[in-house]
Amino acid sequence: MSENVVHLHKPTDPPTPDTAPTVLTVVPDAPPPRPVPLWIRSGRAVKTAATHESTRATLRAAARHSLYTLNGGRIVARRAWDGRTGSRYERMIRAAEAAGKLEAAEEWEERLQRFRAARHHRRMDLLHSPVDAAKGVAVGAGVSIGVLVALGVVMAINTKDVADVITPLTATIDFIALLIRIVQVVWGPALAIGPFLALLALWSVGRKQQAAPNWALPANARSDEGEPITPSIVVKALRDLGVPALARAIKEMGDAGASMLGPIRIAGCGVEVDVTLPSGVSTNEVQGKRRKLAENLTRHEHEVFITIPQAARTVRLWVADSGALDEPIGPSPLVTDDTMTADYAKGRAPWGQDLRGDAAALSLYQRHLLITGLSNQGKTVALRSLALWLALDRSVQFLMGDLKGVGDWAMFDGLASTLIQGPTDEHVIQVTEMVEGAVDEMNRRIQAPPGTVFPPLIVLVDEAQVAFMCPAKDEERRPYGGSKANSRYFMAVRKIHNQGRAVNVLMWQGTQDPTNENLPKLVREGAHTRASLALGTESQARMALGDKAVDGGAAPNLLRPGLDRGTLVVASDGITIPAGQSSITVRTHYIDDDSAENITDRAKALRDGVTTLHAIGREEEHDALADIASVVGDAPRVRTKDVLARLATLNADAYGGWSFIDLKRVLDDADAEPYKSDGVMVVARDRVTRALANRDGGGSASAAG
Repeated sequence: MSENVVHLHKPTDPPTPDTAPTVLTVVPDAPPPRPVPLWIRSGRAVKTAATHESTRATLRAAARHSLYTLNGGRIVARRAWDGRTGSRYERMIRAAEAAGKLEAAEEWEERLQRFRAARHHRRMDLLHSPVDAAKGVAVGAGVSIGVLVALGVVMAINTKDVADVITPLTATIDFIALLIRIVQVVWGPALAIGPFLALLALWSVGRKQQAAPNWALPANARSDEGEPITPSIVVKALRDLGVPALARAIKEMGDAGASMLGPIRIAGCGVEVDVTLPSGVSTNEVQGKRRKLAENLTRHEHEVFITIPQAARTVRLWVADSGALDEPIGPSPLVTDDTMTADYAKGRAPWGQDLRGDAAALSLYQRHLLITGLSNQGKTVALRSLALWLALDRSVQFLMGDLKGVGDWAMFDGLASTLIQGPTDEHVIQVTEMVEGAVDEMNRRIQAPPGTVFPPLIVLVDEAQVAFMCPAKDEERRPYGGSKANSRYFMAVRKIHNQGRAVNVLMWQGTQDPTNENLPKLVREGAHTRASLALGTESQARMALGDKAVDGGAAPNLLRPGLDRGTLVVASDGITIPAGQSSITVRTHYIDDDSAENITDRAKALRDGVTTLHAIGREEEHDALADIASVVGDAPRVRTKDVLARLATLNADAYGGWSFIDLKRVLDDADAEPYKSDGVMVVARDRVTRALANRDGGGSASAAG
């Protein structure tokens, strides 16, 4: 028999899972939610009903039609008042005086005097009109009765019945009695319906004029446009600009500031006004508050431009119509006009439109060009459109380097003498040697006899910042990039800037996001035409356009990246700039790749055929006869002068010093001598081709270095 052991002390060790007691937890049910009070439920229902779109639409409709009637009555009353008084003329006089149009004010004052004289004459006539009216009624009644009696006599004679003498008179009296009965019947309903018809007429006037607040109008009739620019709005915007001296001066002016304003002129898709600032207020105080001024004029910042004209203490405000700058400007004339040609010396490239809506055309004659801006803002398209126009002048030659290398300039293959495309250091080396070749050509032209006319040679480098930032060095440890005295690309560009213009060798560059490192100061200041798309900071704007342009109001840093793509601020004497301004804003035409190819096809048809080099050769010996054949191209004959120019462009080191004697020597040795055609010496393609075939067939190899 086993014994049960009873422990008198509580064990201190925690129970194991096997020995732990089972604990049951009872979770009570959640209490029922408290009922929402009736007043809260009623409030929610009222709020839902009040804020429902149907309710809001109903309230808007009720307010709209009520205000149509009310404001329609106001419009009719004002029209009646204007017709009976001279208030219209007085308003026009005040507006003309506020706008500074004194001649217009005098003209309106003369009209007011004529109106008052005519009104006085009419009032004096009213003194005699009652007597004249009574006499007129008596005479009219007598004549009418006489006519009726005469008609009755004629009827009596015809019918031989004396009673017919008064028949017309009796019929007239019966007709008048009928009219009186009709009026008696209609008069009551007319009095009841008349007020409703009058209200309907007032409602119709108000509805036609959209005489209701913008919030009450239907969605398809609401206008998001800003207020029209009037003298009072401009003065109020300036007064609230936050310039204490300006606000105080406007308050003290007897004409409430109207004398500050010049005439408000329509200028393209906006208006323009000159503001003469009072003493103690500088122009840069207004320029620095462009955003606030735009908001005071109910415009966005990009819709207001502030420039400094020649007049002292004057700012010129150009205010766009709301949303007008977001509308496209249409295709380029290069695309729409297949017959357009170019003239390098006398013509102007159709580039786009200025803010006034006028065509913006740029002269390219002997002007170095620089276009910069942030990435993907339309720099290449803007630069390419100028080259496309100039390509339609058959005398122009191109050397092109595209350091982006994505095909933006591929359509110039067969048109440019050299076209290098790619972003690598090797491409930078090739572009640098291309520019240095242009320097050699420039030096050759400079040494020519005075008065010699040379065809224009455009040296174009897109994405030039890649060249300036290139770390590669040549065998002599000279860097290709950089901005030092031994930097090859930098020095080649500087040499062309210094002397190329005189002999029609011009440098065009497009760069991104300018800094002192990727666009050295001496290079950017060497360009005659400087243009900038949207930039990030004012310091970049000064790099792109120069201090003078920025101090005069140029602000590419205030353009909207992405939204203002293709909009340029241009500083150049090659484009028409309003007097007193140092820059102009141009919205450029967009020419897509397909349209660009069509234009270059037209340009190629104007030429005899151009062989485009895609790399700069470094061989010491050159096949002169083969090079002559390549520059002659597909043309049946080419002038010897043009052959020499093309050879120099092809390889300045080998052919830059050639004369007609050198060319004739090579051709005579190959039995392909030049001859006269229409009075000028030419080189025949057939002769050169036959000479090449005979030479290669005979195993000879003529070379000239």
